[in-house]
Amino acid sequence: MTEQEPVGPAESWERQTIEKVALAAITEQRRARKWGIFFKSLLFIYLFALLFIGLGWYGKRDISPGKHTALVDLNGIISASSPASAENVIAGLQDAFKDKRTRGVILRINSPGGSPVQAGYISDEMKRLRTKYPDIPLYAVVEDICASGGYYVAAAADRIYIDKASIIGSIGVLMDGFGFTGTMEKLGIERRLLAAGDNKGFLDPFSPLVESQMQHAQQMLGQIHQQFIGVVRAGRGDRLKETPEMFSGLLWVGEKTIEMGLADDLGSIDYVAREVIKAEDIVDFTPRENVAERLAKKFGAGMAEGLARLGLTQGISIR
Repeated sequence: MTEQEPVGPAESWERQTIEKVALAAITEQRRARKWGIFFKSLLFIYLFALLFIGLGWYGKRDISPGKHTALVDLNGIISASSPASAENVIAGLQDAFKDKRTRGVILRINSPGGSPVQAGYISDEMKRLRTKYPDIPLYAVVEDICASGGYYVAAAADRIYIDKASIIGSIGVLMDGFGFTGTMEKLGIERRLLAAGDNKGFLDPFSPLVESQMQHAQQMLGQIHQQFIGVVRAGRGDRLKETPEMFSGLLWVGEKTIEMGLADDLGSIDYVAREVIKAEDIVDFTPRENVAERLAKKFGAGMAEGLARLGLTQGISIR
């Protein structure tokens, strides 16, 4: 067995350098591993938060332990694909009335109108709930605007409260679209429409307007208008001070609508909860859509609206 040769200064320095480099590399790997775990944890928390919000777990209402005023929002265009759909508003109203601590319900309205069918669904359900829960009053509180389909809904409430600058009315029905026949002629475009049935191409925007079809459309609008007028008369009763202009589609502001009987008094949701219902705590029962539902509805609504703006679809609305 041979004796180990002594290590010279140069070799000792090299060994120490290698050891330092190796230790530094190991330390860096450990540091990188720790940072990797840290960032992975952050990503996990972020994805969980998105899932938490997307599934609608966030923002659940905090129910008051005592008596309260229930609030449901009807905000924006009334349509099947919007937050102001009959499905959403009715669900909120039903939950509000079912809660045993509810002393009164406020439907806060800020809408220019929309689908007469959707507005009709909401109006009918309001009447049903008022009959089923006779001890719970239902008030409509208007913010900026309550026009057309929005007023169709409001008329079913026990009373309507407004702001002095609120815009009310537009009791009428419309069907809008475009005609492109002149543009097509200038561009040399020929319309080729094949249909079985004389009126299958009803009000086609790329064909000349047919007088009989226009008259039929006007008749349909007149029928829906009379339904609208009937709902307003039934809901407002003797409070209504009818004038020739009332059902013409005009709008009025603030206290003028009180004089006409279209509204009852001035008041905000806080005022109505505190002074009228006598339950100052307000609990919001408005259904909140999750992210996935909102994106899906917006995509569908955007497609339909785009087609409608081009005149490719005809729709009846009370707005």
